[in-house]
Amino acid sequence: MSEQSGGKPQEDVITFDDFTKVKLRVGRVVEASDHPNADKLLVMKVDLGDEQRQICAGLKEYYKPEELVGKNLVVVTNLAPRMMRGQASNGMLLAAVTDDYSQVVIISPERDIPPGTAVS
Repeated sequence: MSEQSGGKPQEDVITFDDFTKVKLRVGRVVEASDHPNADKLLVMKVDLGDEQRQICAGLKEYYKPEELVGKNLVVVTNLAPRMMRGQASNGMLLAAVTDDYSQVVIISPERDIPPGTAVS
């Protein structure tokens, strides 16, 4: 455990080299729908500039599918794919989440920028 500048202990510290292993890119949602086998998941097709990927996310309580189409978001692109209730998810979007999950807000660039743009 290390200390922040205010003297408060900080847990789970990573190095800069650890952080650079995470590949973040801007993705644009081109399709979104309810997951056929899950109450809380949405299934999205996301344009990453040079490819499109399917990503599943627990956003159904917070966003309607049609609200997401055309939206730019930040995607972790080098996370290992996983199956989520029978659907493949090939990335993870970033969102801010309150401790009680009363608010989940997608992290999005403040201005329009091409899909696939690196985030650093």
